[in-house]
Amino acid sequence: MLNTPLAFPYRAAEAAQGAGGSSEVGYADRHTPSASSQATLNTDRLEEVKKIFTAHLENKGLRKTAERYAILEEIYVRSGHFDVEELYAGMKERNLQVSRATVYNTLDLLVEQGLVSKHQFGRNLAQYEKSYGYRQHDHVICTECHKVVEFCDPRIHGIQTMVGDLLNFHILHHSLNLYGICGDCRAKGASGPAPEPVK
Repeated sequence: MLNTPLAFPYRAAEAAQGAGGSSEVGYADRHTPSASSQATLNTDRLEEVKKIFTAHLENKGLRKTAERYAILEEIYVRSGHFDVEELYAGMKERNLQVSRATVYNTLDLLVEQGLVSKHQFGRNLAQYEKSYGYRQHDHVICTECHKVVEFCDPRIHGIQTMVGDLLNFHILHHSLNLYGICGDCRAKGASGPAPEPVK
């Protein structure tokens, strides 16, 4: 058994690099991220992501619209997970003219290209997070309040490598979600009414 410690939580804050933006769209120069956006905008990473997205749009014969790039930039200044409504509301807060349909379609394109990850977490509501340039990580989900906590344990990567070697697979990525009841919900349950006795 490996004795590597669990890295929890894994994601360190990115170094502040100022708000930049593509000359093609200039969204980050003109708009302040929404209150729900807490990550620092990494302009170098954002430029790489834009180049990848541009190539993907060109390969599919799709238009490179300002709205699509605005959605991409909004995602890459966010931290943590979000759903479509949170993303849409954050953009409308700042009077950005973007439709729900464009948000949905752009998210599909970004997921398809591997720039955004989509999760279900056992609910009907899909959750998303940016994925380019971020370490592989896994999730613990509370079944009561639906809180999602990220963690990274190098032992899981070791298992992935071992399984790939054993079964002759080149493993591209994995998804591990652990479900339980968080400490806050357990504390609330302990202070709630006593359960009915079983008859």
